[in-house]
Amino acid sequence: MNLLGLARHGLNNFEQIAVICVVAIAIISLLYAWFLKNLVMKKDKGDPKMIEVWDAIRVGANSYLSQQLKTILPAIALLGVALYFSVSVVPPSAEALVEFPNNTTTIIAIGRTIAFIMGASFSLIVGQLGMRMAIQASVRAASAAKRGFNEALSIAYYSGTVTGMLTDGLGLMGGTIIFIIFGTASPDALLGFGFGGTLLALFMRVGGGIYTKAADVGADLVGKVEKDIPEDDPRNAAVIADLVGDNVGDCAGMAADIFESYEVTIVSALILGLSLSSLTGELKWIVYPLIIRGLGVISSIMGTFTVPIWEKFPIKFLRAHDAEESMFRSYEVSSINTVVFSFILAIFYAHDWKLAMLTSIGVGLAVAFNPLTSYFTATKKPPVQEIVKSTKTGPATTILSGLSLGMESSVWALLVIAVSFIFALLLYGGSDPVYVLYGVAMIGIGMLSHTGNNVAMDSYGPISDNANGIAEMAWHDTTDEKELAARQIMADLDAVGNTTKAITKGVAIASAVIAAVSLFASYMVDINRVLAQLGKPALMSINIADTKVFVGLLLGGALPWLFSSLSIRAVTRAAGQIVEEVRRQFRIPGIMEGTVKPDYAQAVGISTRSAQKELIPLAVISIVTPLIVGMVLQVEALGGFLAGVILSGQLLAVFMSNSGGAWDNAKKAIEDEPRDVIANTGKGSERHKAGVVGDTVGDPLKDTAGPALNPMIKVVNLVSLIAAPIIVRYPLENVTSYVVVAALMAALIWAVTRSKKTADI
Repeated sequence: MNLLGLARHGLNNFEQIAVICVVAIAIISLLYAWFLKNLVMKKDKGDPKMIEVWDAIRVGANSYLSQQLKTILPAIALLGVALYFSVSVVPPSAEALVEFPNNTTTIIAIGRTIAFIMGASFSLIVGQLGMRMAIQASVRAASAAKRGFNEALSIAYYSGTVTGMLTDGLGLMGGTIIFIIFGTASPDALLGFGFGGTLLALFMRVGGGIYTKAADVGADLVGKVEKDIPEDDPRNAAVIADLVGDNVGDCAGMAADIFESYEVTIVSALILGLSLSSLTGELKWIVYPLIIRGLGVISSIMGTFTVPIWEKFPIKFLRAHDAEESMFRSYEVSSINTVVFSFILAIFYAHDWKLAMLTSIGVGLAVAFNPLTSYFTATKKPPVQEIVKSTKTGPATTILSGLSLGMESSVWALLVIAVSFIFALLLYGGSDPVYVLYGVAMIGIGMLSHTGNNVAMDSYGPISDNANGIAEMAWHDTTDEKELAARQIMADLDAVGNTTKAITKGVAIASAVIAAVSLFASYMVDINRVLAQLGKPALMSINIADTKVFVGLLLGGALPWLFSSLSIRAVTRAAGQIVEEVRRQFRIPGIMEGTVKPDYAQAVGISTRSAQKELIPLAVISIVTPLIVGMVLQVEALGGFLAGVILSGQLLAVFMSNSGGAWDNAKKAIEDEPRDVIANTGKGSERHKAGVVGDTVGDPLKDTAGPALNPMIKVVNLVSLIAAPIIVRYPLENVTSYVVVAALMAALIWAVTRSKKTADI
């Protein structure tokens, strides 16, 4: 048997059929997304007022993404050329010479470049189509709320699932097709695939995060704090920009973020699997991750489709009581299926139950982040209730409570990840170290096997938030009982959305760490491959007692703080401009009275321009810094640098994400109280104002700086992985290399200076 020429890669009959089935599953995932999209699009968009608000959001979001595309395309083209020539500088792997004995360098260079473009394109497609689907769903969910809770939940969740299935389908298809074409040489091309997805995720995450929080902070400071009007009041000029921001940040940005984690874990698993295949002569180490990803997609489809079922489940004690519980139950359905499938596959195909245990640990790690993050961010849990209590004594204690909560939560998140790594060590600790590193990569594969569920839960958040905003703007003066009931349904779904967004951010951060650790292992493998070609001894470990390595560790630990600082600074500048614009418009006669319509487009334009200005400098910092460290201090110090980035980035990202999520839900908990100025409860109370301040501080942390660290960590690791062989082969010892370092330093100085520069309107 020789399906699609797979026999030439050494695959047996079962493996050939399995790989073809994985491609078929990827196609099924895309068809499922198409089916859910049609299901949602059949729902009505509500009354003319709702459609008017929705259309303004749609136009603003499309305008932003069009501008973003124009900004990033030149960078993609430049880096594509650089990746092509990177193969000329360092010869392809020995496996590439076997797979393609003629014109090896040219084939691999073209393959890596095309894979890079494909990864970037897929990431862009997932982000853009996912955002457009979210916008279509929000107005339909708001309209469905008039008919009942379950229909509104179904629309919001199924729309998010469309994005999740696009992520699964395109990510799985891309990685598998590259394997079909390149076989054991696929890691040479997969580096480009992973880097393309990661780079686009960084652009979309950073740009979307700055946009959304500039509008949100500006709208809240003037609207809720100064003017004491509702969050999505149509008199606020920034409210449309705020609703647009939810989509470009949490839909487009997050979808691209998780997509690139999905890609990167496949890249690292295949690179390490190739090393084990060389040791054992078995291709199961490469094929097993692909099959598990395919089985995970099937499990995600089974789980996501059950969400609306749980509220009316026939067995009473199994019924869900709210949207969050319904989503958790569905996640558990997917998890159980994947664990069962993985043991069947591991025992009957790989003949190694340990592989199934690694997959199960990864699934368990993702499941563990659901209650862990929910505990620190859910409205009804003790930590958020503690913040609610602290609002009695003002904004200062509110901020302190949130900071304390975020710091503690980051420790528990790191502990859970560390425990999963220990399990990998226990399973393969007596074997070659590559087995342990492969085990870590397989934990990442298992953790992201339910990417469809993760993205669905995340996209559900901004969809329900937008639906709530559309309902509030369209029915702000309503007395209709159905509309009032619908607004309460949307407010409840929105509150759950804050928790699900925080949960998926936690999963995304953890997956970023695991992907980075896996890439770190691949980094060592690639370095030793080049050292062997040069006849030099292998680098068996990284000596932290070496001064250069320790300096690299310190610099790596500092990078996430610099990156976060510049991200928050960008939000501060843009939000300041939004504040001035909203204040200006409130001074126009008729705006506060509701007789004159605000100029929403002006606020949308300010947020768009501010976000675009920050994209390239922050990307330059992420790409250039590891190159400078590697060229000046060499590859062992660069390894220390990567370790510092991973540790510091994980702790900081979880801290910011959970603090912001908890502050947001504490504010919402106060808003759900009966309004009573004397009792100091509900909207408009002093406690509410303190909660708004906490939420405003937390917004850029949870939606800009924190999430942006995920792609930044992986960009740094992938750049290092691609550059390390070049650095080993061409150390800093001639005029050309000094000129390159000087140029990189100039680029870094420009990027930092540009990011700190005051923006003009």
